[in-house]
Amino acid sequence: MPIDATTAPLLPGLISHGTDPALPIVLAQSAFVLVSWWKFLFFFAPLLAWGWLVSKVFDKHAERFHLGRETWGAVHLFIGLIALAAGLAMPIPAWWGFLVGVVAMVVILAIDVMVFTTIANRDERVPEHAHLKLDLSALAEASSKRKAARQAATVSLEIKDSAGKLVAAPEKETPEYEIRVEAEQLLIKALGMRARRLIATARSTEAGSSAEFIIDGVRHPGDTLTPQKAKAIIDFWKGCANLDVKDVRRRLVGKCTIEHEGTKIPVRLLSIGQKGGLRLTMLFNPAQSVTRKVDDLGLSSAQRTALDEIVKAKGGLVLLAAGPMSGRTTSLYSIIQMHDAYTNNVQTIEIEPMAELEGIRQISFDPTAEAEFSTTVRSILRRDPDVVGVAEMPDVETAKEIANADLSRTRMYLSLNIDSALSAIQLWVKAVGDPAKAAKSLNGVVAQKLIRKLCGNCRVPYQPQPDLMKKLQLPTNVQQLFKKGGQVLIKNKPEICPVCKGIGYEDQLGVFEVFPIGSAEQKLIAAQDWTGLRGEMRKRKLPSIQQAALLKAVEGETSMEEVQRIAAPPKKPAPAKNPSGTGS
Repeated sequence: MPIDATTAPLLPGLISHGTDPALPIVLAQSAFVLVSWWKFLFFFAPLLAWGWLVSKVFDKHAERFHLGRETWGAVHLFIGLIALAAGLAMPIPAWWGFLVGVVAMVVILAIDVMVFTTIANRDERVPEHAHLKLDLSALAEASSKRKAARQAATVSLEIKDSAGKLVAAPEKETPEYEIRVEAEQLLIKALGMRARRLIATARSTEAGSSAEFIIDGVRHPGDTLTPQKAKAIIDFWKGCANLDVKDVRRRLVGKCTIEHEGTKIPVRLLSIGQKGGLRLTMLFNPAQSVTRKVDDLGLSSAQRTALDEIVKAKGGLVLLAAGPMSGRTTSLYSIIQMHDAYTNNVQTIEIEPMAELEGIRQISFDPTAEAEFSTTVRSILRRDPDVVGVAEMPDVETAKEIANADLSRTRMYLSLNIDSALSAIQLWVKAVGDPAKAAKSLNGVVAQKLIRKLCGNCRVPYQPQPDLMKKLQLPTNVQQLFKKGGQVLIKNKPEICPVCKGIGYEDQLGVFEVFPIGSAEQKLIAAQDWTGLRGEMRKRKLPSIQQAALLKAVEGETSMEEVQRIAAPPKKPAPAKNPSGTGS
């Protein structure tokens, strides 16, 4: 019996009564068209566009800015299934029912797009210039421009290795040439964004290989790279610094010089193996980044007076404290140069000097050598120098050598990886192991953090709420504060600020705690009376780091968001195994 539009409704009855024994064969050879092919296109087109947007744009955006890629992927998949079910299972038997289903599916997918875009754009990890805009034509145009730029890219940098020898460009149309071009483009992009550091990471897995830019002390996600490409770029730059490309475990330090647009830029490279991969850090203009005069550090007038008092005192120990990448090396160099190197014997001991200091003997310590750091410190102190700067405290033995030394004639500055004055004193006492001995020669402590400076070209003024001013104990007569902008009006049209590149900040400022240590403080330190010591410090009426940062906000140099960012509680002291860490 043929199956057509008139006989199809009879099928259930026929099958139940077994009218035709040959019917199963007929059914097996027949096809039922549940959805017309043109109706399928209505479902397929929006799903295809949504899937492309999620996989090619949203997924990469979430990975680039660390927005929870896997979580968002699950959310998109779940919403996509709901949209598909709403489209196919719309309970409307009329001929226009499928149109209602398509509309419902498109609405659900559009909600997913708008929710992700809104949440991502509000996340503080996403800079303003990287906000998503729902303009597919613009996305396609940007993608085609990037592709064309890659195809047109050529070798444009002059690179010299650590020996000053020119690194020749490979032959065109070779894989080596392509890697050099991509390595150069990555570095040029970092310079264009005003980055001080470029960090490239190569992972052994498909996820996690990327480039990051450190701009004004804050990490900004860069390009996502494949593991193979990331490793090739790292190997290229290691080769430019004459580092062993095959050594992917040890800490390797090298240097090279690049010339970009007529400007020569020294580059310091640090390669180190890490769990599941390799990381390369490139620091641009290392000497320039750590060389500042004391007047340019950001000290208030009261803090500068207190620092002058500390520096003029003869002998004793002064602790200099700051976290990683918080200006510790800069402050050490600036303060130690307050001593006249031509009338005093001034020396430093560093694992790697970051800049040459005029008139100062800088001793470089090799961690791979047989001699211990503490032994080198003891050897220097036995020669009775006038001023010694110790840039690291890698072990408790170093602390004990300093505490046991006769510091009545020698002034010492010890740099610690900790971010508050009180925490620095506690770390010093713990490392020495004898509170009375640790307190005996302690004459002062200087702690600092770095805060971003608002871009003067695009900062936005606003009137603060009186409740906020009262809560922060700020003067109530302050009528105006500033927040970051990132855009300026050019011919009445908002454009990305050309000065800060849309970030809203430009450069960094130091915010300090400066406390001289007298006999009263020494007694409290010996007794480990930290509450009493905190009170004694307050009596000097010198600002804390947070108070110094608030003053910068009132003066319009930074924003309240920056003050909140650095106002986190002090970190716990680092383990005694390596309490000093690294940083500049």
